[in-house]
Amino acid sequence: MRPVHELRRRGAIKRVLASLPVSDLIYAGNAEVDGKDRRGWILGHFMPPGDVRHSADVEIKWAIHQRGERREEWVADERRTTAIILISGRFRAELPGRSVTLAEQGDYIVFHGISHSWEAETDCVVVGVRWPSVPGYEPRSGRIP
Repeated sequence: MRPVHELRRRGAIKRVLASLPVSDLIYAGNAEVDGKDRRGWILGHFMPPGDVRHSADVEIKWAIHQRGERREEWVADERRTTAIILISGRFRAELPGRSVTLAEQGDYIVFHGISHSWEAETDCVVVGVRWPSVPGYEPRSGRIP
């Protein structure tokens, strides 16, 4: 293999892009452990700036719920789009005038700007994705501005 500078002189390489150190672009962890202090949220605006998991575009949550666990208060004044994907168990999303039960692995629901609540019908695992990531939302408390 020829050195990059020799290939560049011969016109084989037009431009070489500088790359950040790989460690700045990669994070590997465990969703259950990493989300423990944020009610399961592992990616979003609430992560420290400079962390590859910091994003103003999207939020991701890993949630393990016990049978009968539910969100008592409805999320109100929602402005984001939400997707909930069932990994295991049975999970019910409550929306105004409609309930949607996720019962088979891979079942999912997507809704935009709709108040909602939920209940775990069995022990279950779900992944939640919301966009955009709204500053001011507190993943520790669940408060939405």
